Amino acid sequence: MKVKRIPHDQVMVLEISGKIMGGPDFDLMKAEVKDLVDAGFKKVILDLDEVPWINSTGLGILITAHHSIKAASGTMKICSVKERVLSIFYVSQLERVFEVHPDREKALASFQ
Repeated sequence: MKVKRIPHDQVMVLEISGKIMGGPDFDLMKAEVKDLVDAGFKKVILDLDEVPWINSTGLGILITAHHSIKAASGTMKICSVKERVLSIFYVSQLERVFEVHPDREKALASFQ
């Protein structure tokens, strides 16, 4: 998994690429979220357009990021989820936890 930061005014977009499988991915995402919270970003979008697969540990990484941002009075939204990954969200009922948007533009607009 790789993470690229793209700021949009008060919103930080994290472009995630590669499989989200746990292990070092957990440490990377935890550090990214801590840095964003410490820098004062309260609005975060995870763009999963380049994520072909996520396992149960990867889902835990997203849940942990969501709770960390929420605990800092922030909001995390997810966009551009591939159908294969989205089906995992539905099976695990995480579409009830995450606010998922079809693309980055709609996710950014939802913060207005």
